[in-house]
Amino acid sequence: MTHRDDSVETIQQEMTAFARRARAAAARMHPELSLVSYTLLAHLDDQQGCRATDLAAHYYLDKSTVSRQIAALEKLGFVERRIDPDDHRVQVLHPTEEGAQVLGNVTASRRQAFHERLADWNEDDLDRFASYLVRYNAAR
Repeated sequence: MTHRDDSVETIQQEMTAFARRARAAAARMHPELSLVSYTLLAHLDDQQGCRATDLAAHYYLDKSTVSRQIAALEKLGFVERRIDPDDHRVQVLHPTEEGAQVLGNVTASRRQAFHERLADWNEDDLDRFASYLVRYNAAR
């Protein structure tokens, strides 16, 4: 195995650990709001509503996965469907007032957790880490 292979293996292991921690943290912050649900709700809030098919395409998720997540968010009262004023055949998903409030609370908690976890990092390390994450997530 080459040094590059070792590095890629370490990255894979650390990204897996990161994902596990993120899911566990999401469950602690709001037991009914999974990491996927949180992500979809945040996107709906950011976009000021969108169709389920747009969510599936944006996150490369199967339509049935998005459907299940949206159904759970609707059951919790966090998402509502509205008729698209430009095309009455289309339903647009929007966060409810309660959904936006829960999203804001969870987002603030997540931000605080990141601040605490990165508290002893210097500015250069933070900048470098942020740029690497942006670069990694931009790659297709």
